[in-house]
Amino acid sequence: MLASPDTWVLVSFILFVALLVYYKIPSKVAEALDSRANKIKAELDEARRLREEAQTILADYQQKRRDAEKEAEDIIALARNESQTFAEQSKKSLKETLERRMKLAEEKITRAEEQAIQDIRSRSADVAITAAQTILAGELQGQSAEDLVTQGIKDVSAKLN
Repeated sequence: MLASPDTWVLVSFILFVALLVYYKIPSKVAEALDSRANKIKAELDEARRLREEAQTILADYQQKRRDAEKEAEDIIALARNESQTFAEQSKKSLKETLERRMKLAEEKITRAEEQAIQDIRSRSADVAITAAQTILAGELQGQSAEDLVTQGIKDVSAKLN
């Protein structure tokens, strides 16, 4: 049996295992594996925590983006409303200005007509007075003619003005 190679393989295997146990290699390997497992577990926990944190940050940024889009839409709507209001005010202001200018033009025309009528009346009165003076001067003589002409001029001037 000692001459058999299988026996020597068995003896060497037993000695090898005994040496491993004597130097506490299995416990060291177990400790190394446990520490490696703990390290991997810690890394997985850290990765989970970072993932959750990233999801939280992503949700915050998505909310901020939605808020910014809503604010942009509100600003656009406000700008549209303000531009419509400005356009309406501009139209109203233009209409009022045109109405004022039309009224001023009509007043100027009315004043010009009144002035023309007044000028015509004055000119007519002057012509009538001159004609009356000429006619009366030819027909009447003396003081009574002058009194009559003066009185006629006063009456005509008072009635025309």
